[in-house]
Amino acid sequence: MTLEKAYKRKKQYYLELFTPKPLRPYALKKWFWKCTGRKLDLETPKTWCDKLNWIKLYGVTDEMRRLSDKYLVRDWIKEKIGEEYLIPLIGAYDRFSDIDFEYFPDSFVLKTNHSSNTNIIVRDKRSFDKNAAEKQLREWMGYDFAFRFGFQMQYQWMKRKIIAEEFMDNNGHVLYDYKFHCFNGVPVSCEFIGGRGEETRLAFFDMDWKPLHYRTDAYPPYEILPEKPENYKKMTEIARILCQGFPFVRVDLYHLDDGSVKFGEMTFTPGSGQSTWLPEGTDEMLGAMIPVP
Repeated sequence: MTLEKAYKRKKQYYLELFTPKPLRPYALKKWFWKCTGRKLDLETPKTWCDKLNWIKLYGVTDEMRRLSDKYLVRDWIKEKIGEEYLIPLIGAYDRFSDIDFEYFPDSFVLKTNHSSNTNIIVRDKRSFDKNAAEKQLREWMGYDFAFRFGFQMQYQWMKRKIIAEEFMDNNGHVLYDYKFHCFNGVPVSCEFIGGRGEETRLAFFDMDWKPLHYRTDAYPPYEILPEKPENYKKMTEIARILCQGFPFVRVDLYHLDDGSVKFGEMTFTPGSGQSTWLPEGTDEMLGAMIPVP
C-alpha cells in the first residue's frame, strides 16, 4: 500500500469515527458517492446496495455482531453443523506478546477477529518476520473496524483478539472459495472465486451449478467455467442451515482437494455494500429479495 492510500484510509477512519450518530446517514451517502459515483437511497431502499447500507445503520442485531466476530462464530458453527467444518485453531490472544511461536507448526495464519482482510499468511516459520507482523497487527488491532469503511456497525464493540489458525491449502495452491449469497433465509447463488494470488477469476452459479448471467466487477469472469465440485450439494445444505433468520448474509465456505469443506465466515455486508453489479438492473433485481422494514 502506498503512503497516499494509507493516509486516505486513516483519514476516512477518523472521519467516520467522529461523525455523530444523527449525521451518519448523510456521511454514508457521501462515502457511497465517492466509492461508486451513484446515489444511495436510505429512505426508500430498493437496490442490493441501498438495502445493505440501510442494514449497516439500522438493522444490525446482537446475533449479527456475534457471528461477525471470527472467534465467537466458531462456537456457533460447532452448534449448528459441527466442529469438523472449522479450520483448526492454534490459539486466540489479546496481545501479540502473548503468542509463543515455539509451539506453532511450520505454516500458520494470523488474523484479527474484529475486521476483514486482516490476515498474515506464514508458509514457512523459519522466514517469518515477527517484528513486521507485530507492527502490522498492532495497527489492525488499533482500529474499530465499524468505522473503517462505510459504517459497518456489526463490528462495533468487539473484544479484539489475534487468532492463529492452521494453514490450509490444496497441494500448494490456495483454497477454492464458495460464497453463497442468501436472501431471507434462502441460498440463491454461489459466487466461485479461484486463482487468488495468481490470476483471480469469479463466476456466479445458481444452486444447481448452472451459470448465472450476472456478476460483480471485483474480478474478471472465467472464460472457461469451473466444474461443479463433488460435494457441492453438501455445501448448499450447510449454507441453508447457516443463513436462517437473516435478511441477507453471504456464507463463505472453502473446498479442499480431499473433498472436505471448511467454514470461512459469515459476511453480512460484502464490500460494505458498495459493489458494482453487472449487467445493469442486477442491483435492483437482487435488492427486491432483501426484506427491510
